[in-house]
Amino acid sequence: MNKCIGWVLVLMVSILLSGCSETKDTVTAPDVSIAKQIAARYLLAAEPEGVVDVIAARETAKNEEEVVVVGRIGGGLKPFVDNMAAFQIVDNSIIACSDDVADGEACSCPTPWDYCCHTDKLPNAMAFIRFEDEQGQVHVLDTKNLFPVKELQTVVVKGVAKRDNAGNLTIVADGIYVRN
Repeated sequence: MNKCIGWVLVLMVSILLSGCSETKDTVTAPDVSIAKQIAARYLLAAEPEGVVDVIAARETAKNEEEVVVVGRIGGGLKPFVDNMAAFQIVDNSIIACSDDVADGEACSCPTPWDYCCHTDKLPNAMAFIRFEDEQGQVHVLDTKNLFPVKELQTVVVKGVAKRDNAGNLTIVADGIYVRN
Protein backbone atom coordinates (compact mmCIF):
# COMPACT_ATOMS: atom_id res chain seq x y z
CA MET A 1 0.00 0.00 0.00
CA ASN A 2 1.23 3.45 -0.87
CA LYS A 3 2.47 5.34 2.23
CA CYS A 4 0.36 8.41 1.39
CA ILE A 5 -2.82 6.38 1.09
CA GLY A 6 -2.00 4.68 4.39
CA TRP A 7 -1.54 8.02 6.16
CA VAL A 8 -4.76 9.37 4.69
CA LEU A 9 -6.66 6.31 5.93
CA VAL A 10 -5.11 6.63 9.41
CA LEU A 11 -6.04 10.33 9.49
CA MET A 12 -9.62 9.67 8.38
CA VAL A 13 -10.11 6.92 10.96
CA SER A 14 -8.63 9.15 13.68
CA ILE A 15 -11.01 11.96 12.78
CA LEU A 16 -14.00 9.64 12.77
CA LEU A 17 -13.05 8.08 16.09
CA SER A 18 -12.36 11.42 17.74
CA GLY A 19 -15.76 12.69 16.59
CA CYS A 20 -17.45 9.73 18.24
CA SER A 21 -15.62 9.99 21.55
CA GLU A 22 -15.93 13.72 22.30
CA THR A 23 -19.01 15.63 23.30
CA LYS A 24 -20.06 18.80 21.55
CA ASP A 25 -19.04 20.96 24.53
CA THR A 26 -15.45 19.69 24.60
CA VAL A 27 -15.05 20.29 20.88
CA THR A 28 -16.57 23.79 20.62
CA ALA A 29 -15.36 25.39 23.86
CA PRO A 30 -11.65 25.35 22.98
CA ASP A 31 -12.41 26.47 19.41
CA VAL A 32 -14.24 29.59 20.65
CA SER A 33 -11.35 30.45 22.96
CA ILE A 34 -8.77 29.93 20.21
CA ALA A 35 -10.85 31.94 17.74
CA LYS A 36 -11.05 34.86 20.18
CA GLN A 37 -7.28 34.80 20.70
CA ILE A 38 -6.59 34.72 16.98
CA ALA A 39 -9.14 37.46 16.26
CA ALA A 40 -7.63 39.69 18.96
CA ARG A 41 -4.22 39.27 17.35
CA TYR A 42 -5.39 40.54 13.95
CA LEU A 43 -8.44 42.77 14.42
CA LEU A 44 -7.43 46.45 14.26
CA ALA A 45 -9.29 49.13 16.22
CA ALA A 46 -8.37 51.86 13.72
CA GLU A 47 -7.85 51.90 9.99
CA PRO A 48 -4.15 51.81 9.10
CA GLU A 49 -2.61 54.58 7.01
CA GLY A 50 -1.25 54.23 3.49
CA VAL A 51 -4.25 52.37 2.07
CA VAL A 52 -4.23 51.48 -1.64
CA ASP A 53 -6.90 49.81 -3.75
CA VAL A 54 -6.47 46.24 -4.94
CA ILE A 55 -5.74 47.22 -8.56
CA ALA A 56 -3.00 49.65 -7.47
CA ALA A 57 -1.50 47.03 -5.14
CA ARG A 58 -1.51 44.44 -7.95
CA GLU A 59 0.34 46.91 -10.18
CA THR A 60 2.92 48.17 -7.68
CA ALA A 61 3.39 45.81 -4.73
CA LYS A 62 6.59 43.81 -4.83
CA ASN A 63 7.04 40.36 -3.36
CA GLU A 64 7.68 40.49 0.43
CA GLU A 65 6.73 44.19 0.58
CA GLU A 66 4.52 45.56 3.37
CA VAL A 67 1.16 46.73 1.99
CA VAL A 68 -2.19 48.07 3.19
CA VAL A 69 -5.00 47.15 0.79
CA VAL A 70 -8.71 47.96 0.75
CA GLY A 71 -11.36 45.93 -1.03
CA ARG A 72 -14.72 44.20 -0.76
CA ILE A 73 -15.01 40.53 0.09
CA GLY A 74 -16.11 38.71 -3.04
CA GLY A 75 -14.99 37.63 -6.47
CA GLY A 76 -16.63 34.21 -6.56
CA LEU A 77 -19.61 32.22 -5.37
CA LYS A 78 -17.64 31.32 -2.24
CA PRO A 79 -15.12 34.09 -1.48
CA PHE A 80 -14.36 32.57 1.94
CA VAL A 81 -12.26 29.41 2.05
CA ASP A 82 -14.00 26.74 4.13
CA ASN A 83 -12.25 25.92 7.41
CA MET A 84 -9.47 28.43 6.79
CA ALA A 85 -8.79 32.04 7.69
CA ALA A 86 -8.62 33.06 4.04
CA PHE A 87 -10.78 34.94 1.54
CA GLN A 88 -10.77 37.01 -1.66
CA ILE A 89 -11.25 40.75 -2.01
CA VAL A 90 -12.16 42.81 -5.06
CA ASP A 91 -11.18 46.37 -5.91
CA ASN A 92 -13.78 48.93 -4.86
CA SER A 93 -14.00 50.29 -8.41
CA ILE A 94 -15.66 47.07 -9.60
CA ILE A 95 -19.41 47.23 -9.18
CA ALA A 96 -21.07 44.32 -7.38
CA CYS A 97 -24.15 42.96 -9.09
CA SER A 98 -26.36 44.29 -6.28
CA ASP A 99 -24.94 47.78 -6.87
CA ASP A 100 -25.37 47.65 -10.65
CA VAL A 101 -28.40 49.82 -11.24
CA ALA A 102 -30.14 49.72 -14.59
CA ASP A 103 -33.33 51.70 -15.08
CA GLY A 104 -33.40 52.53 -11.36
CA GLU A 105 -33.31 48.89 -10.21
CA ALA A 106 -30.38 46.84 -8.95
CA CYS A 107 -29.58 43.58 -10.69
CA SER A 108 -31.48 40.75 -8.96
CA CYS A 109 -28.54 38.38 -8.70
CA PRO A 110 -28.79 35.86 -5.81
CA THR A 111 -25.02 36.05 -5.20
CA PRO A 112 -23.99 39.64 -5.99
CA TRP A 113 -20.56 39.13 -4.36
CA ASP A 114 -19.51 36.93 -7.28
CA TYR A 115 -19.53 40.06 -9.50
CA CYS A 116 -21.09 37.95 -12.28
CA CYS A 117 -22.14 41.13 -14.10
CA HIS A 118 -18.47 42.15 -14.43
CA THR A 119 -16.42 38.94 -14.60
CA ASP A 120 -14.27 40.36 -17.40
CA LYS A 121 -12.78 42.89 -14.95
CA LEU A 122 -12.12 40.49 -12.05
CA PRO A 123 -8.78 38.88 -13.00
CA ASN A 124 -6.85 42.14 -12.52
CA ALA A 125 -8.94 43.43 -9.63
CA MET A 126 -8.66 40.68 -7.01
CA ALA A 127 -6.33 39.75 -4.17
CA PHE A 128 -6.28 36.72 -1.90
CA ILE A 129 -6.01 37.29 1.86
CA ARG A 130 -4.76 34.72 4.35
CA PHE A 131 -3.98 34.70 8.06
CA GLU A 132 -1.08 32.44 9.01
CA ASP A 133 0.18 31.00 12.28
CA GLU A 134 3.81 31.24 13.47
CA GLN A 135 4.75 28.24 11.30
CA GLY A 136 3.45 29.89 8.13
CA GLN A 137 0.32 27.74 7.92
CA VAL A 138 -3.10 29.26 7.32
CA HIS A 139 -5.20 29.20 10.50
CA VAL A 140 -7.71 26.36 10.29
CA LEU A 141 -10.74 28.39 11.37
CA ASP A 142 -13.44 29.95 9.20
CA THR A 143 -12.89 33.67 8.64
CA LYS A 144 -16.50 34.41 9.60
CA ASN A 145 -15.86 32.81 13.01
CA LEU A 146 -12.88 35.11 13.57
CA PHE A 147 -14.01 38.49 12.29
CA PRO A 148 -17.31 40.38 11.89
CA VAL A 149 -17.29 40.05 8.10
CA LYS A 150 -19.59 38.91 5.33
CA GLU A 151 -19.75 38.95 1.56
CA LEU A 152 -19.37 42.46 0.09
CA GLN A 153 -17.98 43.79 3.39
CA THR A 154 -15.27 46.39 2.85
CA VAL A 155 -12.06 45.53 4.68
CA VAL A 156 -8.62 47.08 4.99
CA VAL A 157 -5.88 44.48 5.25
CA LYS A 158 -2.33 45.14 6.39
CA GLY A 159 0.32 42.55 5.62
CA VAL A 160 3.05 41.26 3.36
CA ALA A 161 2.56 40.92 -0.39
CA LYS A 162 3.27 37.55 -1.99
CA ARG A 163 3.44 37.35 -5.78
CA ASP A 164 3.21 34.28 -7.97
CA ASN A 165 4.53 33.86 -11.50
CA ALA A 166 1.11 34.67 -12.99
CA GLY A 167 1.05 38.07 -11.24
CA ASN A 168 -1.58 37.12 -8.67
CA LEU A 169 -1.41 38.94 -5.37
CA THR A 170 -1.77 37.30 -1.97
CA ILE A 171 -1.56 39.27 1.25
CA VAL A 172 -0.31 37.40 4.30
CA ALA A 173 -2.22 39.51 6.77
CA ASP A 174 -0.98 40.80 10.09
CA GLY A 175 -4.02 43.05 10.60
CA ILE A 176 -7.58 43.60 9.40
CA TYR A 177 -9.84 46.60 9.84
CA VAL A 178 -13.53 46.11 9.05
CA ARG A 179 -15.25 49.19 7.67
CA ASN A 180 -18.88 49.75 8.65
